[in-house]
Parts: sequence; C-alpha cells; structure tokens
Amino acid sequence: MDFPTDDNGQILAEMHQEGVDLTKTHTLDFFILFEKASDADKFAKVISEDDLAPNTKQQKCPDTGVFEVLVSVEMVPDHQLITDLENYLESVANPLNGYGDGWGILAE
Repeated sequence: MDFPTDDNGQILAEMHQEGVDLTKTHTLDFFILFEKASDADKFAKVISEDDLAPNTKQQKCPDTGVFEVLVSVEMVPDHQLITDLENYLESVANPLNGYGDGWGILAE
C-alpha cells in the first residue's frame, strides 16, 4: 500500500505496518485544543450538533491546563477523508481560538 508523504500518510503507513486493517471502519479520535473552557464548550456544542462528528468528549489536561475536545468519528481511515475532516474541524475551532492536535485510533 502506498501512502502520501505527509503527516497523515505517515500515520496511516505506520498503522498499516502494525497490522491495522485500514479497509474496515474504526473510531478515529481527533484532538482539538483550547486555552479557555468557554471556547472549548462552544466548539463542542457546534460539533456535537453536526451529523459528521456528533460524538465529543471534553476534558482538561492536568499537565498543561489546556482544554481538549475529543471528536470521535466512525469511518474507514482514508487519507483524503481524514485530511478533509481535520480541515473542517479546524475551520470551526480556529475562530474560537482552538487548533487541531492530531488524530489516532484506539488500539484494539
């Protein structure tokens, strides 16, 4: 399998090498960070109402004090879809002073 030579391509290649079946549906977790709880709350509310990404979980990182919104999406891990979803989440988060901090799949 060939993967693009960017961060998402590298992550997918590593998952493939570790034996993750990238042809089946997985829960992908996207991490969006905020300095203020009120901004994280606003983002979580908007995203949880979206059919693309209705599952969110919010927590405060005990080490950094940054507020993290975890957006979980059921999908087949596809490079273009992941990149598009990251861009969409950031387009909602950026006006609220938030930013993306990557994604991952919980090990099975």
